[in-house]
Amino acid sequence: MKPAVADIWDWLDQVPDPEIPVISVVDLGIVRGVAWQGDTLEVAVTPTYSGCPATRIIALDIETALRDHGVADIRIKTQISPAWTTDWLTEKGRVKLERFGIAPPQKAGGPEKCPHCSSRDIERVSQFGSTPCKAHWRCLTCLEPFDYFKCL
Repeated sequence: MKPAVADIWDWLDQVPDPEIPVISVVDLGIVRGVAWQGDTLEVAVTPTYSGCPATRIIALDIETALRDHGVADIRIKTQISPAWTTDWLTEKGRVKLERFGIAPPQKAGGPEKCPHCSSRDIERVSQFGSTPCKAHWRCLTCLEPFDYFKCL
């Protein structure tokens, strides 16, 4: 018996992003579709950018999670169009990022506040953070450094 697509989405929502494990691949918005094609489950995934080093790990983690739930025939399809954007992050994912100390992406091009103390007295330290998709900032009130998830 084939699992329901809604159950599969729930299982995928438990697969953590390997670079930011506090959010799932569903929260990150990279899982673009789940559908049965006959007896094969096809999962469409859009990488955050074409050179993302985590792409293969993500596909393996998705496949492992689905196999753990009894899905035997799986096809992970890389879907590069339309390109991923930070607009695809779920609201739940944005909240999780901030609680973890990573400022979520903002349309203005920088964080609006410190994820630790909510102060707006912040400054950019470097355009590059712990991963290529983040920049390094610090709070001038609590003096804590933090990553900002760049808006794409």
